[in-house]
Amino acid sequence: MTTYRNRADAGRVLAERLTALVGDPDVVVLGLVRGGVPVARVVAERLGAPLDVLVVRKLGMPWAREVAFGALGPGGVQVLNDAVASRLSDDDIAEVSQREQTELARRERLYRGGRAEVDLTGRTAVIIDDGLATGATARAAVEVARRLGAHRVVVAVPVGAQEAYELLAAEADQVICAQRPPEFGAVSVYYDDFHEVSDAEVSEALTATA
Repeated sequence: MTTYRNRADAGRVLAERLTALVGDPDVVVLGLVRGGVPVARVVAERLGAPLDVLVVRKLGMPWAREVAFGALGPGGVQVLNDAVASRLSDDDIAEVSQREQTELARRERLYRGGRAEVDLTGRTAVIIDDGLATGATARAAVEVARRLGAHRVVVAVPVGAQEAYELLAAEADQVICAQRPPEFGAVSVYYDDFHEVSDAEVSEALTATA
């Protein structure tokens, strides 16, 4: 098992796995907010590709928010896991969706700073996160990217659970996972520095690579 010094170090490792995309004008690097953004920043710089963020909000069960029944993305995209969502009333779904939509809109305004919404029409979306535990957020992000018009969707992470990797590989066009340890645990275990990424850090990364 290899640990990364920090998210930037993990980004450098991932960039080496993505050299085939260097100079491709159709590539857009998307950092999943918030932890994926510092990783994505390094990847975008190394590939010479634009960096943007993909704000995906998990829709959690009212009595167990960590259990997702779906996800929201920009542009009004909503992805539902019907098997789980069927346990909820329409009112429950609407209430949770409204709350998460409000937070998604807040983050979009904050991070985007007046820039236009991300347009993925006909492009290769490279979705970056700092790790893959259950894969739920990344799988939702793949669906969001496709609904936003992406021609090809690549997911790249520094470390991930084997089961999550396999589930994601069935949905994305390509999944790059630098490490898939047999006993995964938590993403934080694989970093020396795994501080909580702030809104300011996300905004700074986007400004620096604009």
